[in-house]
Amino acid sequence: MADMTTEEKLQGYAELHNYGLAHLKSSALNCAVELGIPTAINSCGGEATAVDIMKKTGLVPAKLSHLRRLMRVLAVSGIFHESTPSSLAVGEQGETIYRLTPASRLLARDGKSSDMSALLLLFTRPDTTVSTFFNLVGWFRDAGTKTPFEMAHGMSPWILTKMDASYNDAMNHACVADSDFIMDIALKEASGLFQGLSSLMDVGGGHGMVAAAISRAFPQVKCTVLDLEQVISKAPDCGTVQFVVGDMFSSIPPADACLLKAVLNSWDDDSCVKILRRCKDAVAEPPI
Repeated sequence: MADMTTEEKLQGYAELHNYGLAHLKSSALNCAVELGIPTAINSCGGEATAVDIMKKTGLVPAKLSHLRRLMRVLAVSGIFHESTPSSLAVGEQGETIYRLTPASRLLARDGKSSDMSALLLLFTRPDTTVSTFFNLVGWFRDAGTKTPFEMAHGMSPWILTKMDASYNDAMNHACVADSDFIMDIALKEASGLFQGLSSLMDVGGGHGMVAAAISRAFPQVKCTVLDLEQVISKAPDCGTVQFVVGDMFSSIPPADACLLKAVLNSWDDDSCVKILRRCKDAVAEPPI
């Protein structure tokens, strides 16, 4: 292997730092959402200084310099846009102004736009999602068939939702936020998919946000959600969606079509094939 040039060495050195410390970016974003920083900027009209953010979020003044560092990390990462007032004279220093980007706009809780903060908090949840990947070396060396999540936590995510109420709530809130966001776009861009259906089974449909959106747009479609008891028990009654407690690996009630949203992402190939076979059986049977 040929010797590297000084430029190549420095480039590699910088990339190692970037990858090795990449977890700081997601940790900083998690912190910003927990503190309510995107919401604070939004409530200031879409732009705010660190002092404004400090006041809006209730942080103590002693943390102001650290808040500026946090905002700098997130600005470099593209979560916020930063600038200084254009009216400043040459050489004059002014307070940096932070504005929302498309990503952080989705994290502002204003009751109007899509709020994806629950999904982001699930992605960056330290004790479950993040810790799943702490021992990938052990997982690769293990001859068993457990997923990294099962090796880290001793059970699948769906069993954990039954055992851990906090994780169950986090999962449900994240799924609701994701479904609300996706269906707003899907019903505008791909509404033809639901034309001609009289019944639809949302497999692993959580709290029924997807099914409810379809039901509102297509009242003639009878929408049903199939999910686990710990999920269904906390689902709100929207009046237009039927909820059924069940196991998608065992059987799926019959319908004209089965909808799978992000369900297959959590399972290995064999499990996915089994779920798809249950869906095929459900569609093949005459709907009730």
